[in-house]
Amino acid sequence: MSERTNPITPAGFARLRAEYEQLFAEERPKVVEIVSWAAGNGDRSENGDYIYGRQRLREIDRKLGKLSRQMKFAKVIDPAKQDDRSRVFFGASVTIADEDDNQRSVTIVGDDEADAGSGHIGWNSPLARALRGARIGDLRTVQLPAGPREWEIVAISYPG
Repeated sequence: MSERTNPITPAGFARLRAEYEQLFAEERPKVVEIVSWAAGNGDRSENGDYIYGRQRLREIDRKLGKLSRQMKFAKVIDPAKQDDRSRVFFGASVTIADEDDNQRSVTIVGDDEADAGSGHIGWNSPLARALRGARIGDLRTVQLPAGPREWEIVAISYPG
């Protein structure tokens, strides 16, 4: 992840913080306890609880480091407080239609909370970059691996 601010919704930041808290306050202490118990059982080279526990501890610590960096560079932006609701900005839910009038709705969220399967696309994704600043009726072209594709903005909404 680059060392720059990342926009994120309040709900996305809350999910990051909850995952961090759960790992740090609950899961990590349990694994430390298992590793300590297993270390006291003698030969560590063939002790599965010890070996697996140390491995799991490294995984947890890596994940905690990643979450910590994500939270450090996160800039919480509440889409409900967007003044100009006639254009596409961070947090907008946008309905777009292609040349065949197939419609799809996407919500522009932070890159750390993107989930294309549920219609949440990252702020820096090609589609989100193309939609930024658009108004209803605007046509935007997105460069995809299969070639350029044109979308028309049909509707824009914000939460709240």
